[in-house]
Amino acid sequence: MSITPLTVRGAELLKEELNRLKHKERPAVINAIAEARAQGDLSENAEYDAAKERQGFIEGRISDLEAKLANAQIIDPAEIEQDGRVVFGTTVDLVEIESEAKHTYQIVGDDEADLKQNKISISSPIARALIGKSVGDVAVVHAPGGARQVEILDVRYV
Repeated sequence: MSITPLTVRGAELLKEELNRLKHKERPAVINAIAEARAQGDLSENAEYDAAKERQGFIEGRISDLEAKLANAQIIDPAEIEQDGRVVFGTTVDLVEIESEAKHTYQIVGDDEADLKQNKISISSPIARALIGKSVGDVAVVHAPGGARQVEILDVRYV
């Protein structure tokens, strides 16, 4: 299985979700299945079917989270050698050259990515274009909407 890069915060969130699923969601669905079984005929019991389906989802997600955490490489950006290059976990301020629109992104793992929080996946086109670049460099981002150039204004290791 491949290594899953995660920030410290991303690993904490996955651990919290795993804990919630194991200690709250799993027992709740087991109780729901027991209650549905107590109602008798399982062949026409929609509550039983829904609870079993929910149990399958929970068990699958638990397995997925355990595998990701077992194969996680947890990276703390504050502990990275701060040589000004864009690497996993860094926060990057940039400007689109054509539109002069400014953006700030943190490069995170696939499971942590959330554009609303300005967190982009390491496997996204913009992150791939930025990795290894330094302040003042121009990167060409090959996105579905076409290629665009961005200039790196600042790189922070927070």
